[in-house]
Amino acid sequence: MTTTTSAIESSPTASRWERLRDSYLLYSFKRDPIAQVSLAVFIVLVAAAVLAPWLAPMNPYDLAQIDILASELPPFWIDGSDPAYLMGTDAQGRDLLSTILYGARVSLIIGFGAVAMQAALGVCFGLLAGYLGGRVDAFLMRLADIQLSFSTLMVAIVVGALFKAIFGGATYSAYAVPLLVLIIGLAEWPQYARTVRASVLAEKGKEYVDAARVMGLSSRRIMFRHILPNTLSPIFVISTVQVANAIISEAALSFLGLGMPETQPSLGSLIKSGFDYLQSGSWWITLIPGLVLVILVLVINLLGDWLRDVLNPRLYKG
Repeated sequence: MTTTTSAIESSPTASRWERLRDSYLLYSFKRDPIAQVSLAVFIVLVAAAVLAPWLAPMNPYDLAQIDILASELPPFWIDGSDPAYLMGTDAQGRDLLSTILYGARVSLIIGFGAVAMQAALGVCFGLLAGYLGGRVDAFLMRLADIQLSFSTLMVAIVVGALFKAIFGGATYSAYAVPLLVLIIGLAEWPQYARTVRASVLAEKGKEYVDAARVMGLSSRRIMFRHILPNTLSPIFVISTVQVANAIISEAALSFLGLGMPETQPSLGSLIKSGFDYLQSGSWWITLIPGLVLVILVLVINLLGDWLRDVLNPRLYKG
């Protein structure tokens, strides 16, 4: 019994992650300059967003610090700029650098929060469907198929519009962040569920799972303690892509007027607020936050591609 227990506890779970950590994961990262640059840029952007209250020259939420007479000032490299506003100002007189730092923090909160909800729902449903099978599997997968027939933007537009119509714009503005996390999280959980289910179907017939059943371990412990750790590789890859998708979804909803309000800056709401001023010459209000959004999504996707190549043994070539 002791030998069987030690084999279950150590064989596929711990040894796999030890091999990943000690061999090609770190080795591949050291030899991939794109992954190194992407991670460095991502860390800088996340750190700047987290430290926004200390790094930003002004607080865009503080009306006392906003000077409407200083609206639409250009960045420092254009004539007519003000040294106090390095990236210029928007139409409301807010410092654009400050609003980008605060807006990036909101976008990242929504992105990571939505992905956490997607992963929680998708992993649980995927484990149940793959391990229990039968009617549970059929019901959950048909539910996922129905969910996948609706795009994220369609679900978000319908739910956001209904919430605004029922509770009003003021209530929507007050709960915009948790509502967007809920909408985007509920719209994308089938991606995780289908992937985890496929991994569970491949794992549950292996000897360590059979040994756990013979020992009388509960189904919950077998699923979460023994099978789940062996499905983490695809979950990590999906999560990087889904974070980028969630940030893009928030930006698209904000641009359509169903995301963050303009009084609460996010990268999407900043792009929308300056869109009407492109033809008047104040291009920086939209293009600079848009460039930050593109860079943020790009580095996340590049890290996701690197993780996919490294954690997929079929693609790894030693």
